[in-house]
Amino acid sequence: MVTIDKDRLKQAIERAEKRTSGEIRVSVSPLFWGDVRKAAEKAFERMGMSATKDRNAVLFFVVPARRKFVVLGDSGIHQKVGGEFWHHIVRTVSEKFKEGDFTGGLVAGIEAVGEGLAKHFPYQAASDRNELEDDVDFGQGS
Repeated sequence: MVTIDKDRLKQAIERAEKRTSGEIRVSVSPLFWGDVRKAAEKAFERMGMSATKDRNAVLFFVVPARRKFVVLGDSGIHQKVGGEFWHHIVRTVSEKFKEGDFTGGLVAGIEAVGEGLAKHFPYQAASDRNELEDDVDFGQGS
């Protein structure tokens, strides 16, 4: 059985979002046999992630029972970062997932996203507001 420590993930999101105006969410989906990417895209919309002011939200969508995940970023991020940014995030998460450390993989991925987004979307204490909640989502996603 795969366990994910939602408190550690929320803390990682909060730390990362202190570096960037970007928004980071994690959605954990129960077992299903559909297309994981399409489910991630539906979760992105269901969670209102395309409604951020700068279109700079990132979703980590995980199906632990299938040992699969997708990382999606909104259009504002794609205008600033190249494909290598996303490959780096996927490699970072995958390394821990291969060891069976799902929480560690997600924490490492969240940290890497926060670091990368800080370059293009720096945190502005005076004007930044948390546009999306930081809690881990356990919605259906599909």
